Parts: sequence; structure tokens; C-alpha cells
Amino acid sequence: MIYFDFAATAPLDKEAAEVYLQAATEFFGNSSSLHDIGGSASALLENCREELAGLANVNKNGLFFTSGGSESNFLAIEALLSAPKKQGNHIISGMAEHSSIHSALNRFKGLGYEITFLPLNPFGLINIEDLREAIRPETILITVQHVNSEIGTIQPIEKIAQICLENNIHFHSDFVQSFGKINLSKVAPLISSFSFSGHKIYGPKGVGGVYLDPSISWRPFFPGGSHEKGFRPGTVNVPGIAAMTAAAQKIFHSVSGDFNHYVKLRKAFLEALGTIKQSVQVFEAEENDSQLPSIIGLRVAGIEGQWMMLECNRKGFAISTGSACQVGMQTPSKIMKAMGVKDEQAKEFIRISFGRSTTVNDVLRLGDALVGIVKEYKGTSVI
Repeated sequence: MIYFDFAATAPLDKEAAEVYLQAATEFFGNSSSLHDIGGSASALLENCREELAGLANVNKNGLFFTSGGSESNFLAIEALLSAPKKQGNHIISGMAEHSSIHSALNRFKGLGYEITFLPLNPFGLINIEDLREAIRPETILITVQHVNSEIGTIQPIEKIAQICLENNIHFHSDFVQSFGKINLSKVAPLISSFSFSGHKIYGPKGVGGVYLDPSISWRPFFPGGSHEKGFRPGTVNVPGIAAMTAAAQKIFHSVSGDFNHYVKLRKAFLEALGTIKQSVQVFEAEENDSQLPSIIGLRVAGIEGQWMMLECNRKGFAISTGSACQVGMQTPSKIMKAMGVKDEQAKEFIRISFGRSTTVNDVLRLGDALVGIVKEYKGTSVI
């Protein structure tokens, strides 16, 4: 089986696994305990905090560890709304945000907040003018993901951050798909908060983090907690954090080389679909700097995505029909709805995502398999 679902999760890096084992056996103490064994775990934890903050170019005092991206998104929004820059009850978000963002916003909608969901243009990007027009005097939070997990479009975070600054609005961004894939040194310091996850960068599952601007006087969602300065309860997963940090060090130092590798793979894969191009619609940004090359979202006209996924699986290729957090739902993916794609066409959507182990030969074999499936099941034209 050749794996093409790295946007869902990545295998644990062997060096990160070794770090986990060492931390779990040698630094096993509770990092909040006052004895020397607890102190050793605490020192390791703070070293990881400083290292990860340095990689993202943010203040370590604003970095908190969580169980992953979903919890990070939820707690970040809770924290920002506990300390708004001004009075108000209006929030702006993208229609295609991760399900954890939508869940958090639905909670606040039930509490009387008003939510504006912005659609995306045909290239999967937020229209900046639409964003400006949606802002009201009572707007206190904007949340827009950095990279979409299904088609890989990169939102104009710097422009959005500037708009938020001008209007005294908190800005949260889901960095789960961009952390370790894009140079974040310029954008990370510009926003109020961002989330990230370990298993997307070859770290362990069940660990992630959130950055909150240290100048924000947030209130904890869980009262009475002592861990992570009260940000969340529960004994801190020091071995998982250490392994995630090791994985982050490795992937951050290879961002440029990985990016170029994925550009090459993307080009080779799309060229391999040349003989069926009339049946294929690729959802992507117009400009290269607005597109993460490792994620390809497309539809094959006339063939449902789930059928295509199962056929690929039968032939030895693991692809997906979108975000693993909404697999099994009958409705089309949020990104397709946000881009205005008709429901029947949206159900034809599939996602192919590359990792550092993916080779040109791998993508050519997948391309051949897709061509064979389309010819066998007589896909129609996208036009």
C-alpha cells in the first residue's frame, strides 16, 4: 500500500520515537511535582517550549501544550473571547474552517454571539474586500485557517492580521496544516493565537499546542487548573511534547527542500493525468505562493469520490475523500460548499496528499491507476 493521505496524519518519525521512549523512561516525573525527578521533567518541558517558540518566532510565554489541534482551536477561541479588545458579540469566520472551529463557534452562537461565515472564491481563497465589508463596530474576533486541509490553499494571513490590527479585533488562525510546511517566522508574531498538532509533522498523536499573545489577559475555560498556567487541566504529556519537538526541529529545518520536492511531485502527478484531463477538475489557487503543493484536491467527473477512494485502495493506494474529521458524513465537504461547488460535483471530490517519503515513481503509479479507473468506469467531462 502506497500512502497518499499525509494531510490526515503522518507516521511517527523514528528519531522522534526514540526521544519519546527516552523521555518516558528517564524524565517520567510529573512536571508539576516539586522533587528533583519532577524538576527534571519540568526542565525538559520548558526546553521544548522555548525550542518550539523559537521555531515559530513567538514569545515562549504564550505557548501552551494541548492534546492536539482540535483542543487548541477550541481553547484559543475561548481564551480570546474571554478577553476581547473591545465590547461586542460579532465573530467572522471562513465557511471552510475545521470542524473544531465550527463546533466552538456554534457554542458561542448559542450564547448570543452573531457569526458571519465568509465563502471562498473559485480558487479557495478569502476575498479580502468581503472580509472588510463584513466587519462591524461590534466585531471582536476573526478566525481564518492558514492552509486548507482539503485543497491546500494558503490564506493571506498577513493582510488579514493587518485588518484586525486596524479594527482592534482578535485574530485566530488554525496552523495545523501549515506548521512545519511553510516558513511561519513572519506571520506567527502578527496574530493573537494559532494552533498546531504533532501528528501532522511526524510527531506522536494526542499532542499539540496553541500560541496566545502573552499580552492578552485570558481567563481559563477549565476553572481551578494548575497545569500550563491554568490553560488546561491534566498531567502534561512531557514524552509526547519532547517527541513532537524533535519532529518539529527536523521538519522546520527542511521546509524549503520539502516544498520544492512537493512542487516536483505535484507537477509529475498532474502531468500523469494528461490523457483524462477532460474529466478532472483540480481545485487550487492561481498563484504558487497561495498553494501548498503537497495537497491536491480534485474531482473526477462522473465518478463519486468514495468509489474512487475504494478503487484506489483495492489497487494499493491510500487516498481520501477529504478531512478525516468529517468522514462518514453524507453532506459535501465544507470547502466544496464554501467555493460554491454543486452538491453532485462535490461528492466527486478526492484528496491526494504527499509526504517526505513520497517519490516521483509513487505519484506516476497513482496517476496511472486513476487513468485506468476513469477509462474503465467511463468518467464524463468536467465541462
